[in-house]
Amino acid sequence: MTNRLGPREILDVLVGFPTVSSDSNLPLIDWVDTYLASHGIQAHRHYDATQEKASLFAHVGPMKEGAVLLSGHTDVVPVQGQPWGTDPFTVVERDGKLFGRGTCDMKGFDALAIWAMVEAKYAQVTRPLQLALSYDEEVGCLGAPEMIDAMQPVLPKASAVIVGEPSMMQVVTGHKGSFGYHVHIQGFEVHSSLVHTGVNAIMYGAKLIEWVNDVNAANMARQPSDAASIFTPPFTTAHVGTIHGGTAHNITAKDCHFDLDFRLVPDENMTQWRDALFAKVDEIQAQMQAVVPSTKIVLQQKFHIPALAPEDQGTAEMLLRQLTGDNAAQVVSYGTEGGQFQEAGYSAAICGPGHIEQAHQPNEYLTVAQFQAGQTFMVRLLDHLQSDVGQRL
Repeated sequence: MTNRLGPREILDVLVGFPTVSSDSNLPLIDWVDTYLASHGIQAHRHYDATQEKASLFAHVGPMKEGAVLLSGHTDVVPVQGQPWGTDPFTVVERDGKLFGRGTCDMKGFDALAIWAMVEAKYAQVTRPLQLALSYDEEVGCLGAPEMIDAMQPVLPKASAVIVGEPSMMQVVTGHKGSFGYHVHIQGFEVHSSLVHTGVNAIMYGAKLIEWVNDVNAANMARQPSDAASIFTPPFTTAHVGTIHGGTAHNITAKDCHFDLDFRLVPDENMTQWRDALFAKVDEIQAQMQAVVPSTKIVLQQKFHIPALAPEDQGTAEMLLRQLTGDNAAQVVSYGTEGGQFQEAGYSAAICGPGHIEQAHQPNEYLTVAQFQAGQTFMVRLLDHLQSDVGQRL
């Protein structure tokens, strides 16, 4: 494979791999690895515990610190049950839009990043460019921490990380952190006429969910801090999105399952909120065990995503503002791998093509105009990596 593919050709290939988070991403990783190698770029992999998924990272240019790192994820959300008008795993261009699962979130950026890596190789950039493609971002940013740990002994450390989540090519410098648990209330079944002798898992689960409502009400009523005031909403939120349990209407529910998550503003402590959750769980569990000692509440952590805090004169932000001309202050409430890079000591910011409203939707699309804007950005970045200014930032 020696052809230099254009961004659109690469996008067609990437979307053709159905890398839903529940499935392997190895066919896509194999293709990227082979394509980069055909242009003299060595890529490195880090496999997950199952050996069914891998992250990939690579470096172009002098083997020295100060690179710009382009960060993307390879997984996409499922399409089952969504009313698609086209094959979700084939890019279809219509009315100025590129339809396909992942075109917006975020294989559009991935395609541009892979294209830029090859172009940087042939341009013989004087400041290095790096690529990092993770797995399992869509199910809680699970793959990035191990990838970041694996790449640091192998690649010289980058001075700026650009996370290409869809931002309409605007510079986003902060997002909320989040953590989540699967909650399993284990009750005790009796006939509902003897409700006082049983432990209804659903009804005790409702007590924990009501506490979530109380947390939101209290946080909403507080005066937001300066760090919180730039977010919408300007406070930490707790949420339960699904719940199931019980056997029949006349039996106290033996089990109740739901997922509970928090989204934290950057200046609040994740440990503090976790401790508050644990304290409430202990309180409710004690009430259950006072009736039937064998009952309990089991928490299983699902994800932990640190916040991306706006940096004071951060290298990534300064670079992005220089390349885009965007000087507005913008933050988002959803999480990205940017906070994980920042936690590992990198300067990070978000900038990528497409609108977040299209992410995860049926008939997901990326406009041709946004894809072209992303390519224009990459051209400016490549020029920057060859300029005197590129050596100073």
